[in-house]
Amino acid sequence: LVSRGGLVYESYTPTNPDYKKAVHEIFHKAGFIQALGVQLKDVGPGWCETTIVLEPRHLQQDGFAHAGLVATMADHTSGAASGSLVAANEMILTVEYKINLLRPGVGESLFSRAEVIRAGKRIVVTETAVYANRGAEQKLIAKGMFTLSVLPKQS
Repeated sequence: LVSRGGLVYESYTPTNPDYKKAVHEIFHKAGFIQALGVQLKDVGPGWCETTIVLEPRHLQQDGFAHAGLVATMADHTSGAASGSLVAANEMILTVEYKINLLRPGVGESLFSRAEVIRAGKRIVVTETAVYANRGAEQKLIAKGMFTLSVLPKQS
């Protein structure tokens, strides 16, 4: 077990020794994620952090970060955290998620952190938090639970 941010998580050993490169590819190859501007901040075995600088195109009609952006960021961050644990010949695909939007996303940027809470042979479960950054203040705006499937990589 390992403690991060005051919480205790399982400690994982990556199956793929090049997992960091594999996670970078998850971001590089995802055209939608590239178009949004979601950036990989850091990754380790079973966890991932991402950021995005908010622009007018990311906001909904009332000036808050769009819920679709928040959910997409949480989903992709969860996929990358899960992807850090699979073999080089495997891939991750989200099968289900639940996200609670806790407050409007207001600020200059968003930050997301995903943690694997259960890594099975075929199913991975993660929890993800998304925060809005406004100046020096960071507020939790969303919390999600994700179930992801481990599949053979497509050629």
